[in-house]
Amino acid sequence: MKKSIEEIAKLDGRYSLRAFEFVHEGLGRTVKKSYGDGIENEGPHHVTGRELCLGLAELAGEKWGYLARVVLNRLGIKSTYDFGSIVYLMVEHKWMYARPEDTIDEFKNVYDFEEVFEKNFKFIATKRKTDEI
Repeated sequence: MKKSIEEIAKLDGRYSLRAFEFVHEGLGRTVKKSYGDGIENEGPHHVTGRELCLGLAELAGEKWGYLARVVLNRLGIKSTYDFGSIVYLMVEHKWMYARPEDTIDEFKNVYDFEEVFEKNFKFIATKRKTDEI
């Protein structure tokens, strides 16, 4: 029986449940951005570790702005390698898939959190519906 993401997070203990959910959400978003809309029923799609890390940086910036690094750190994520660790835990438990040539090393030093989330952070305004204001 496939373990839930909550069970995986609890068993591993390094990352919060929210960290797993964030990476899972970021993967879906990165795949959609890479392959376009309407891909839900087409089976698995591949993105590289680098592409996923860049997509996760964008998502974190949009969700948490200047607090992105602080929030990620609270989730247990302090480097892009942590993203890879979460991905490979999810691969191990069949929540994600990796090709034979994929490795966790793709996630090493993709970017420095301080550089991306603090020194070179660029706030990206998102469009809001008028009824949300």
